[in-house]
Amino acid sequence: MHMKFNKSSQLLLVSAVSLLAAGLITACGTLTVDFVYVASSKAAGSNSYGQIDVFEINSESGFMRQIPSSPFPSAGRDPVAEAVSSDNNNLFVANQDDNTIVQFVIGNDGKLYPENTVNTPGVFPLALAVNGMNLFVLDTYQLLPTCSTAEPCTGSIAVYPLAAGGPSSSAPCPATVCIESPAVNTAISANYWPLTLPGSKDVIEPTSITVLQSGAYVYVAAYDATANPGANYIFGFAVGTGGVLTPLNSGYPLSGTPPDGGPFAVENCTGAFLNAPYTVNTCPSAIASDPSSSYVYVTDVYNGKVLGYSVASGGLLTPLLPVNTFPTGNQPSAIIIDPHPAYPYVYVANAVDSTVWAYSMSGGELTSIGTYGTGLEPVAMGIDPSTNHFLYIANYLGNTAFGTVSGFELSPTAGTLINSENSPYTANSQPTAVAAIPHNGSGGGIK
Repeated sequence: MHMKFNKSSQLLLVSAVSLLAAGLITACGTLTVDFVYVASSKAAGSNSYGQIDVFEINSESGFMRQIPSSPFPSAGRDPVAEAVSSDNNNLFVANQDDNTIVQFVIGNDGKLYPENTVNTPGVFPLALAVNGMNLFVLDTYQLLPTCSTAEPCTGSIAVYPLAAGGPSSSAPCPATVCIESPAVNTAISANYWPLTLPGSKDVIEPTSITVLQSGAYVYVAAYDATANPGANYIFGFAVGTGGVLTPLNSGYPLSGTPPDGGPFAVENCTGAFLNAPYTVNTCPSAIASDPSSSYVYVTDVYNGKVLGYSVASGGLLTPLLPVNTFPTGNQPSAIIIDPHPAYPYVYVANAVDSTVWAYSMSGGELTSIGTYGTGLEPVAMGIDPSTNHFLYIANYLGNTAFGTVSGFELSPTAGTLINSENSPYTANSQPTAVAAIPHNGSGGGIK
């Protein structure tokens, strides 16, 4: 029997087929592998808050698409850093101009819901890190009456323990984790640890932070803003119960060994090279550690290189041998190491070149395997936590009047990169930080 449909019947049939297809897609899963959160610092809206763009990554093409309702207000001015809780249900954002950390609950659809706001123990937060149940915060200055850009003082690190929350717990918040009061430094009766050198009143300003995958040690890259000549360091701390820190040293010089074992004379991080003994011309911009907790790397923004260190007994750092310096592009601004232990690759973003350099890593040694173009002035990077198969980079100046995000698909066997479909992607102005969570991802990596 032959059936004849009129236009209304055809429309109904098409609608039914579309609904069926949509239902099948929903039932069979989604191609979204991760949600990526890109903080943009330029003021927007009535409160002059920054913005957070939320992208979903397509697992097949790497295409990054903003989700409905994106962007979201950062709930503070000038967001500069992000971190995700270990359970992937919370996003922490540091708003520099407000000296606050805002905790967002992440919905199943990637949307953000502000949950809690706390003040940082210092002034001008600039970096965040999470490991297990600790949130680490790096402040440009201590919270002292004299600390300001006009009258600076030494920077500091603080630790907020994260308690398990939710309806079934006794914690006073509905989120899966709750920010508790910062750990107390009993040596100075304060809730932070200043970055100081014994017998010195020099101003030490931090630039970046990394926590070992093991959670046992945390390291801060910093430079001396007042000494003449200046000196540049890695400060190390052991992480104890409740986030209490124990300093490992008074600051590791970034390169070389002076005859007297004292501080190093190095570049002063203003671009002016200093003619002094033991000059190593190093200015730290970013720091990262590998998934085995065996190595730490610091980028030198003025000399275009990475310095590598091995983690010795007790968390002490020793320069890699026979060499611990590896070339980068012009003014490296960010470094990231693939978190999957089977993918030994390192990526460095270079702000002036607008490039990302890829390296293979063996025994701590880095070998360059490729250079790839990004948007203008890349400043932050991330690797998707679900498959470790996609690299995304926030470009502060982008390629247009807006900021952009460059997306790459990385080879798990070679570490090389190819552009994701239609990369780069438009973001809000002046993006500064990236973070991501898996969406139904196993975290097992590409096999």
